Amino acid sequence: MDKATVQTMIAGLDVGVTRSAQDHGMAKLTPVHREVLSTLPQGSRQEVRVLHAVLQPGDVTPYHSHRFPVTVYVTEGVFTLRLDGREPISIGPGEVFVELPHVNMTGSNEGNAPATTILFYVCDPDTPFADPVPSTA
Repeated sequence: MDKATVQTMIAGLDVGVTRSAQDHGMAKLTPVHREVLSTLPQGSRQEVRVLHAVLQPGDVTPYHSHRFPVTVYVTEGVFTLRLDGREPISIGPGEVFVELPHVNMTGSNEGNAPATTILFYVCDPDTPFADPVPSTA
């Protein structure tokens, strides 16, 4: 691969395409969400986790917190988050929400259809995904 092609590909990533949105057969990158965080792991090694979760109607997660940010991407249904100090947040298909670390929360499916989520989590190796929090209710 020549230098010009590599530079074009790198420049294309900055604007969301691999070469040009007009080239037939080229993959077009569509940003779904961007957010700057200062709470990611700082160690010399990090573990990347991608989790798939399906909540059936009426399912509720335990009351918990995370040590590092969790990015929630909903592919179908509606996932409702209740974070301490905030109004409930409903996340629908194609929507993204970043759960900040050290915030107590619970999630649920209050709808009539399954809620499917993909969770992205970067942490120190072998860190628990969630820490249980005693319920205040």
